Amino acid sequence: MINKHNPDVLSCLANLSNDEVFTPPEVVNRMLDMLPQELFESTETTFLDPCCKTGVFLREIAKRLLANQMPGYEQAVEEINAKKANGQKLSPDEKWFMNQLQISIDHIFHNQLFGIAITEMTSLVSRRSVYCSKWPNGEYSVSKFDNPEGNIRFKRINHTWVNGKCKYCGASEEQYSRGDTLETHAYEWIHTENPEGIFNMKFDVIISNPPYQLSDGGNGKSAKPIYQRFVLQAKKMKPRFLTMIIPSRWFAGGKGLDEFRADMLHDRSVRKLVDFENFKDVFPGVDLAGGACYFLWDRDNKGRCEVVNQTNEMSESASRYLDEYETFVRQNKAVRIVKKVVEQNEDFLNERISSRKPFDLPTNYEPVSKGIPCHFIQKIGLRYASPKDVDDSLHYLNKWKFLIPKSPIAGQTDFSKPVGFYYDGNTRIAKPGECCTESWLVAGAFDTKAETLNYKSYIFTKIVRFLLLQTVVSQDVTKKNFCFVPDLGTYDQTYTDDILRERWNINDREWE
Repeated sequence: MINKHNPDVLSCLANLSNDEVFTPPEVVNRMLDMLPQELFESTETTFLDPCCKTGVFLREIAKRLLANQMPGYEQAVEEINAKKANGQKLSPDEKWFMNQLQISIDHIFHNQLFGIAITEMTSLVSRRSVYCSKWPNGEYSVSKFDNPEGNIRFKRINHTWVNGKCKYCGASEEQYSRGDTLETHAYEWIHTENPEGIFNMKFDVIISNPPYQLSDGGNGKSAKPIYQRFVLQAKKMKPRFLTMIIPSRWFAGGKGLDEFRADMLHDRSVRKLVDFENFKDVFPGVDLAGGACYFLWDRDNKGRCEVVNQTNEMSESASRYLDEYETFVRQNKAVRIVKKVVEQNEDFLNERISSRKPFDLPTNYEPVSKGIPCHFIQKIGLRYASPKDVDDSLHYLNKWKFLIPKSPIAGQTDFSKPVGFYYDGNTRIAKPGECCTESWLVAGAFDTKAETLNYKSYIFTKIVRFLLLQTVVSQDVTKKNFCFVPDLGTYDQTYTDDILRERWNINDREWE
């Protein structure tokens, strides 16, 4: 369980809400525990954090390296400092020990630990955390360098604009073409074709918590994920081990993440995946829908992945192949049930449910005084759309329709708690001749009202809700999230969980 008391300043920083989330030392050490511990026994192992924010990764690695190179150093230093404070002279052995300690510290900081800060400010914070001085060539640095950066560098990078977008990160030129007084957010690690050239060396371990997203200049607070670019760039370096902590939204793909999801799910080098459905279980001061995960990538050891479902109260582990399905099933206890249902069915609702804008009417479409009855957002209700604006190429208009909201769980970020999805208050039955805006999806279109109501009863069952939940990692629910929900074909009765349990042979233990 993560400790709520924060005596460590880096833990306090980690509890601050920030677009670029700081990592608590406890989480860093969990990630370090996944690595083979003999890495910390070697004086040759090299480590890189390509996205330094507070320097916590490098600091915790330094502590482990020093503990292995100088066993018992902390107690010895405490005793020596006490003698100094009392004005006592040090023995020759104690002087030798302090000299050897400094040699080890210098070796670790000069030859084993390297970092790339994401901003000038975080470079100063990181150096202060690692070297105990913002300026490692100053008198207060625990290890002297001949330059003001040490091995934690920051270089202001400009985006490379091609047709209004950065060719490396996709940032909007209109939004991020800035003067020298503002951060460019052009992170050095992902704005180069040759990451090896940054330090002119290879690394045994790359470990980090990369920036998560970048505003894309869309409506409101529209943003695109960027963390996947840091992971892919790290893989290009081919370190022996790679571990990063990132949002879990990639499990189901989505905006800019489909290729990354496929890459991760098919990568047999991903040997451990620790998943938190509640983001606050990792970062107590931050709320992000879909949770967070960290993983261990082992270049030379391919095989099954140990998947850990983690909360503050429990941990459940299973050895699995991540690509058993196109969408990753995050809950270990759900895999058997999903497999049982999928093997008994051929058709699924992701083929029946409409895409966004089923009638090509955007959410902000303005109602007109007369025309085709149209379901707008709930606060507007049933108004009218102009016939010339309604696209009926999918032939929904003259059928009975069951409408579901595209964001049925807006505001819910913790998917470890019960998720209602659909109920009478947020769904609609649309009659023949009625349409809807982008605020709704057409979940099903039928010739009769009876079929529509039967279909609705099916969608409202707990089993359908459970199958749907396995693919949901954000507040929007689209047709692809229904890939594990069978399409029964004909809907000629009212459906209950008991009927579905019998149909798919879901036993009492699975139901519980």
